[in-house]
Amino acid sequence: MICVRAVYARMAELEREGRRFAVCTVVRTVGSTPQVVGAKLLVDDLGRLTGTLGGGCVEGDAFEEAKRVLDTGEVSLREYELTEDLAWDTGLVCGGTMWISIEPGERALLLGGRDLLGDVLAASSGGRPVALATLLRREGKDFQPSGKLFVETDGSTGGTLGDGALDARATEAALDALRQATPRTIALDDAHELLIEPIVTKPRLVIAGGGHVGLAIAKMASQLEYDVTVIDDRPEFSSRERFGPGIDVVRMDMAEALRTIPIGWNSFVVIATRGHKLDAHCLREAVKTNARYVGLLGSKRKTIRTDRSRPRWPHARRDRACRARRAEHGALRRIGPATASLR
Repeated sequence: MICVRAVYARMAELEREGRRFAVCTVVRTVGSTPQVVGAKLLVDDLGRLTGTLGGGCVEGDAFEEAKRVLDTGEVSLREYELTEDLAWDTGLVCGGTMWISIEPGERALLLGGRDLLGDVLAASSGGRPVALATLLRREGKDFQPSGKLFVETDGSTGGTLGDGALDARATEAALDALRQATPRTIALDDAHELLIEPIVTKPRLVIAGGGHVGLAIAKMASQLEYDVTVIDDRPEFSSRERFGPGIDVVRMDMAEALRTIPIGWNSFVVIATRGHKLDAHCLREAVKTNARYVGLLGSKRKTIRTDRSRPRWPHARRDRACRARRAEHGALRRIGPATASLR
């Protein structure tokens, strides 16, 4: 699976090489489709591809249309009904409908004279997340892109959808989408829909404790395509052989590790150490990070006891201030029993 960061990184490479390219984006879907809203495919002027729209005849047609867009400089939006008439011979008889926007690369991330490629690359690499909002105007059965807006987590924006009220609604929707970190299309009224593309780094799960529970959570999260880091200070519970490929293992004091390793905006922390006291030390460090979620494994009784002890910790006031500041930006902060729901 090609991640969004790989697509934006490839855009930067092509720009450095002086190559022209087109960006194909799934902007709307109805019913069952082979790709989701926000999926992208790059087609450069040598016919090389990065990303996917789901393969088959849809991707083949989008490839041909992208070459035409490169020749003309026009923006195209095409509708594909995935029925037997279109795709029986390729197997893409999903039954749904998807709309694919195709635009020249030099215009794809240009808003109000500002090139946003650096911003989206930083966001997809662990930096401050951003969202792109594209207004789709209905014309009969067709949709046409008719404006773009760039939204940051503090509510600041760039570009416009052509109307102040629409900009305000789009900003609110983009901030909500950033909290969920999933692309979506939102119906504004009978004539307009809004494509929201949050650009965030790949989700990362940090687990304090490499025991049997930490091992099970790590393997589950890895299957869900999280970047996973497990921390434990015991050699028998922090070997790479124990966790297998694709899972990063850090052998050091767990509280110290949570204090020192980078934990970005799209990170989640689960504390599952071998003792209540160590849990408390780790929890104190975890709530100081930028993690969107902090979960403490244990019973409700343990949660109550831990919560009662927190005000006596050093820096408790600063911890609360950190949590309040992150709450202003919509971060999800759960201090309580960790659940198995990682998404």
